[in-house]
Amino acid sequence: MIARHAASDLAHRLGEHAEAVCRHYLSNGCRQGNYWTVGDVRNAPGRSMFVRLQPSPKGPPGKWTDAATGEHGDLLDVIRESLGLVNFRDVADEARVFLAMPDAMPPRPAEPITRVPIGSPESARRLVAMSKPIIGTVVETYLRGRGITTLHGTAALQFHPHCYYRPDDHGPTKTLPAMIAAVTDLDGHLTGAHRTWLAPDGAGKALVDTPRRAMGNLLGHAVRFGDWLAQPARGIPAGEFCTSAARNDVGS
Repeated sequence: MIARHAASDLAHRLGEHAEAVCRHYLSNGCRQGNYWTVGDVRNAPGRSMFVRLQPSPKGPPGKWTDAATGEHGDLLDVIRESLGLVNFRDVADEARVFLAMPDAMPPRPAEPITRVPIGSPESARRLVAMSKPIIGTVVETYLRGRGITTLHGTAALQFHPHCYYRPDDHGPTKTLPAMIAAVTDLDGHLTGAHRTWLAPDGAGKALVDTPRRAMGNLLGHAVRFGDWLAQPARGIPAGEFCTSAARNDVGS
């Protein structure tokens, strides 16, 4: 049996090469600032799992959390789950083999995160990039609660579990689940986003003063559902992309 201190040492050594480990075992993900994002610990596409790449006050590199399932662990767990290993000795052997690879080079310095103006098109692009598909989320619950049972052609809609909400009266900023709608131009380039903050259970919109807000460059652009367009300044109407629902205004 592998001694606990040996396992801890392996996890620490893997953490020193956290990005290289993620690129090798979680290849369906990508780097987002100081985190590697992927669908889950078994390397599914998506963005619900976050792996810390740099030391921070929250913990050492290599620690991860899946926001969708609540799972968490270290890079030894990543190796075990991504390869489907059962015996921990096999996991430890794989980790030692990886650490001997040329890819496990000293990590590069963290890329500085450039701050962008709040509400700018770049800020909107970052928000959409950090969001995830709506299936299985409170956005789906919210839409189905409004009679929308067919969600084909809604790729423009995304879900963000912790979207910042800043009150109009300059009160404290909070995070709430939100439906994110991508605003694009005629060439499909993302220029902005529309946010609808939701109740935690998806039963309705969040109980805030302005649960709908748009950001970015909106003039002349739209949220696109197939061949149908929605003007972001007027909310996100549901009817045209819903074949089994009454005609509602999703953002109203």
